[in-house]
Amino acid sequence: MDTIKQNIQSSQKAGGFKPEYIGKLNFYLSAVDDQLRAADHQPTIGLILCKDKDKLDVKYALRDIHKSMGVSSFITKDISLAGQSQLPTVEEIESELAQ
Repeated sequence: MDTIKQNIQSSQKAGGFKPEYIGKLNFYLSAVDDQLRAADHQPTIGLILCKDKDKLDVKYALRDIHKSMGVSSFITKDISLAGQSQLPTVEEIESELAQ
């Protein structure tokens, strides 16, 4: 089985989608492809995650962009205290990543 070698650049936004996010992501994708992408890698994919989006705004913002980009919205929920106690602390995550 062949492995696809490709970078993904994502950007998470706490608020709603703004068309200018596409221009900034396009800049990041160009920089990553120019500075970091290995010769055997496919072009970088961009993903913007935001709290909400207007489909028409996204459509027009992406219309003339020729790089692989997507915009998705997410739903947040408050985590119960019981659920919060199950999550690792920042220190635990940092320790795990350092290994």
